[in-house]
Amino acid sequence: MARLNQIIAIEKGIKSRSVQELAEAQKALPKPAVLSGISRTYHPKDEEGEQLPPESKKVEVKAEEIIRKTTEVLTKLFDVTATKDWTNCSARADVTVDGNVLLSQVPVSYLLFIEKQLADLQAFIKKLPVLDASETWNFRCFGRLLGHRTGANSQDF
Repeated sequence: MARLNQIIAIEKGIKSRSVQELAEAQKALPKPAVLSGISRTYHPKDEEGEQLPPESKKVEVKAEEIIRKTTEVLTKLFDVTATKDWTNCSARADVTVDGNVLLSQVPVSYLLFIEKQLADLQAFIKKLPVLDASETWNFRCFGRLLGHRTGANSQDF
């Protein structure tokens, strides 16, 4: 049986392939010319009539084939999505930091949410300004201000 991480890894590829293949099938359906063929043989009305060559055009796309391919594509997509969703119902894990369990038996959907939030938080923190390392900075609690000393005799802010 596939593990949840394997299902999640292949799900995106199957989804994108499904969308692409379904779009291709839908493009072919509105074109009646590709769904119909023709086979004509001409016979002159009398012995002296004009002789015309036979005419034929093969069917380019068969509706049965499109339905079969669509069924296969959707079956794969439904199977992978159902497998992931049913596994998500029972998959749980602890969130542990330095040996301390912060969250116990957390569902996968929440773990994925936390992962996204941490990535967003990391991006935010990277954008914060950084104080100049060549200066000595002191934090002033009551005013929530930062000041710096330029020399040994400078006063605290």
